[in-house]
Amino acid sequence: MARWVVSRRWWPTTVRARATVGASVVVAAALTAASFALIGLLENNLLRNAENDARRQAESVAALAATGKLGRVRPLAPGVEFLQVVAADGTVLFSSPRPLAAPGPFRAVPDPVAPAPDVVTPAPQRPGLRLHTWKDRPFGGEQRVRVAQVVVDTPDGIVTVYAGASLRAADAADDTTTAALAIGMPLLLATVALVTWRVTGRALRPVEQIRAEVAGISDRDLHRRVPVPPTRDEVARLAQTMNATLDRLEASGIRQRRFIADASHELRSPITVLRTQLEVAMAIRDPDLWPELIGGALEDVERLQQLAADLLLLARIDAAQPVPTVPLDLTELVRDVVAARAGDRVPVGTALTAGVRVTGNELWLTRIVTNLLDNAQRFADGRVDVVLRSAPDPDGAPGAVLEVVDDGPGIPPAERERVFERFTRLDDARSREQGGAGLGLAIARDLAAHHGGSVTAEPHPRGARLVVRLPSEPSASASASASASASVSVSATSTGRRGDRGGGSGTDADPR
Repeated sequence: MARWVVSRRWWPTTVRARATVGASVVVAAALTAASFALIGLLENNLLRNAENDARRQAESVAALAATGKLGRVRPLAPGVEFLQVVAADGTVLFSSPRPLAAPGPFRAVPDPVAPAPDVVTPAPQRPGLRLHTWKDRPFGGEQRVRVAQVVVDTPDGIVTVYAGASLRAADAADDTTTAALAIGMPLLLATVALVTWRVTGRALRPVEQIRAEVAGISDRDLHRRVPVPPTRDEVARLAQTMNATLDRLEASGIRQRRFIADASHELRSPITVLRTQLEVAMAIRDPDLWPELIGGALEDVERLQQLAADLLLLARIDAAQPVPTVPLDLTELVRDVVAARAGDRVPVGTALTAGVRVTGNELWLTRIVTNLLDNAQRFADGRVDVVLRSAPDPDGAPGAVLEVVDDGPGIPPAERERVFERFTRLDDARSREQGGAGLGLAIARDLAAHHGGSVTAEPHPRGARLVVRLPSEPSASASASASASASVSVSATSTGRRGDRGGGSGTDADPR
């Protein structure tokens, strides 16, 4: 473990340093491999050229010797350093001038790194061509010589022809190339490291600016935004995503502060009225007036209780707390909610497709239906209709559609989105008189969104038409589409103020 910590201590910690080290290591490995390959190719090419020169010279002289015309040997070809013809008994029959060479037959000493030559004195008696590389000791130097050895049968017996081509050019080219690479590789590697360091630093500079800007943003200045570089690369998209996230955070903060202010305002009014009624009850000693005062106080307490329950539910929805969900029959749920509202002010007509099943929380789905019916009852003139059917969503997935329609004044087109905002009332005086706080449709939409659905206000010839769309089970959708539609009409006359119904909290909140 200690060894790992020590090794990690020497490893670069920044992206810039790691990119520079990584690029340098990769380039160094590539340059090393390329250098060895270059030197090897150059060595082989020059060695092959020298070998061809020596072989051609030896073969031409051997051809002359085989016909007994050894005396017609021409001057050495370019690249060939020496030529020698040796008889089987070691007698030198022909020898080219060799600088710094002592007279006598050629005695080549093989290079220690090269395989031992097959030719010894006396010369071998097997005709053929052999190639060897020796250190040219007879010349008094250490240069390498590529020697072609040809054994040929002549009228005077077997002779051996030696032709040697110097490898000075190959050695000089190797030395020059090696020196150039030894100097150029570090310079090139340093250039790559410097360019990588500068380019990486320039590419990461906007990231550091984004980090510094985000680090300076607190909960009180969410209006600030990170700079977006003019490039269209990943860093620019990162800045745009960060700004979009800040937009959502700012909108959430504004919504939260507005929600707190609206909730405080809504709570202050019933508390003030309740306090006034209690003070009046304390000041008036007439027992005959106490029931009326206490009844009004109880109504305000009920309103506070319902408002507190709605606020707690909204807080739970905003916190995205998980709730248990199970497959359930939405048709039966809607039918039970409507049947439980036998005392509503206007009759409720239903057209429910049998067997529509969804996966969700029964209490929350009941609350959606209850809030929509509360809203319709508040503004309907003489009838409310509830329609449930199976219908695919825009993407083709199976879904359930619930419509609640009333014949009231309707919702103006410009207000069809605003009615789903919290504490929104289009008819503020009437809503307050009937106990609404402007949360009913907002809660219904939030609960539907929690189930992956939506609630919208859509056009209708008369009155309001609120549509709930929920994803349904594919098998249930198929069976529902094959089932017949069942219609049940339930009508009743309201005998007083509504209480809690349908398993919900019984809120009277309505945004209109």
